[in-house]
Amino acid sequence: MSSLDGDVSQNGSLKSVDAHRASAEIEDLDFLRSLDKPPKLLNMERQRSCDERSLNELFGVPLLSPRPSSRAESNFRLIDHLDGLYSPGRRSGFNTPRSQYGFETHPAVAEAWDALRRSMVFFRGQPVGTIAALDNTGEQLNYDQVFVRDFVPSALAFLMNGEPEVVKNFILKTLRLQSWEKKIDRFHLGEGVMPASFKVLHDPVRNSETLMADFGESAIGRVAPVDSGFWWIFLLRAYTKSTGDTSLAEMPECQKGMRLILSLCLSEGFDTFPTLLCADGCCMIDRRMGVYGYPIEIQALFFMALRCALLLLKQDEEGKEFVERITKRLHALSFHMRSYYWIDLKQLNDIYRYKTEEYSHTAVNKFNVIPDSLPEWIFDFMPVHGGYFIGNVSPAKMDFRWFCMGNCIAILSSLATPEQSTAIMDLIESRWEELVGEMPLKVIYPAIESHEWRIVTGCDPKNTRWSYHNGGSWPVLLWLLTAACIKTGRPQIARRAIELAETRLVKDNWPEYYDGKLGRFVGKQARKFQTWSIAGYLVAKMLLEDPSHLGMVALEEDKQMKPPMRRSHSWTF
Repeated sequence: MSSLDGDVSQNGSLKSVDAHRASAEIEDLDFLRSLDKPPKLLNMERQRSCDERSLNELFGVPLLSPRPSSRAESNFRLIDHLDGLYSPGRRSGFNTPRSQYGFETHPAVAEAWDALRRSMVFFRGQPVGTIAALDNTGEQLNYDQVFVRDFVPSALAFLMNGEPEVVKNFILKTLRLQSWEKKIDRFHLGEGVMPASFKVLHDPVRNSETLMADFGESAIGRVAPVDSGFWWIFLLRAYTKSTGDTSLAEMPECQKGMRLILSLCLSEGFDTFPTLLCADGCCMIDRRMGVYGYPIEIQALFFMALRCALLLLKQDEEGKEFVERITKRLHALSFHMRSYYWIDLKQLNDIYRYKTEEYSHTAVNKFNVIPDSLPEWIFDFMPVHGGYFIGNVSPAKMDFRWFCMGNCIAILSSLATPEQSTAIMDLIESRWEELVGEMPLKVIYPAIESHEWRIVTGCDPKNTRWSYHNGGSWPVLLWLLTAACIKTGRPQIARRAIELAETRLVKDNWPEYYDGKLGRFVGKQARKFQTWSIAGYLVAKMLLEDPSHLGMVALEEDKQMKPPMRRSHSWTF
């Protein structure tokens, strides 16, 4: 056994979970009550925003608000109003010695802001983003570029701190890059594809600056970034929500940019599922890791982007056509994901007893999954109370690995029902050592190794077991976990994870990721001063300090979305 594997005591973990859960109940209750009170320092006006244009109102159906029937629904109802609040950004962080909710400002906050500002990239005198990493100790590769996905936590940090200029500039510059001709060898990419990254080139002779974009033609594996367009729509909505300025989203160029992205995703073809078919390496997991097919990260982001676009699109002739297409896809996608990707103890037992080779629309095992393909680890991993969205579902294939980003986005977008969201948080608490360990958070669990590693990764030396994307621990995921915790009324989970990260991040110079089964070691190829590790920490801290910021990154449940039917029923599409 490698020294990186560490030792995990399941009994000790369960006792620790119970102790933390008991001690957190009073704090969580006080925190939830605080959500009903507008922050004293903000002097906000409660007004209806564009976010309240749910599917119901768009089609003249009155919104029903039934009495909460469970703890999950009760927690969600407490924060439902956050989505309707105009939440202007304000200065916070190291300028505030003690926040309004009583959190002491950690010394890491000031250092994080300093590092984030040093990472800013300027184009012709204007800030347009942040570079991936400030580490000059090794070969730069593409870490000196502005990545769309990497900039998201930076953008949120600036918005929450009342600095929207860089976010607006980024949105407009990447929109301009979208219109470029995109060609790999002799093949032209779709018009709506957003770049994975861009770089500012300085010409000292002509004293000029130009932008150079990468749409996948320079990336490892030459894969176009499916997630970039979704993150761009997400950021446009976050900017609009934070500033109250709808003029940016209403620009004809932004409206066209959204329609181009949506056209790529909503086009008709041979698909029998509402999910998006993707290649390996098309998202945060940008190397071969067996996520080809219908990965949860892309499906959850797709769902989030569709809901954001629904709020941002104009109700003109072109916009109405897309609204109708989006609405149909959202209903189909939510049903598919909640029904086929969700697993808990009961569903695991059902799959374990599946019959195979079923034919006709009455089949229960619709994807012909062979029960013997169930991995041994999942029987011990699945708690009595808890569940999650698995990594991938396609014919005769179910990837049962835990993917942190996809599950957190499912909560924030309300792809997960209140009950499912609560179950995901229960799972994280129950399996704290496995999913958090000594440094939050595992991007994937568990790691693949030996023969499976050779087959799945192609013997990738960067994705060895418990390293990088193969079970590595990524601090950037803190902001997603924190937002999900607040949305589900479980802030103590986030607080515990943040306190754990604060013991190491500054001392280790903000690594990109950590290695080992417990996340004990700085990653063997991890860049230092990784910008999204820095920004992810800041966003997590600001969300806890002022939970009204949640409205920038989360959407309330749409009551028109139908809950999944029981698998014992007959289904038709």
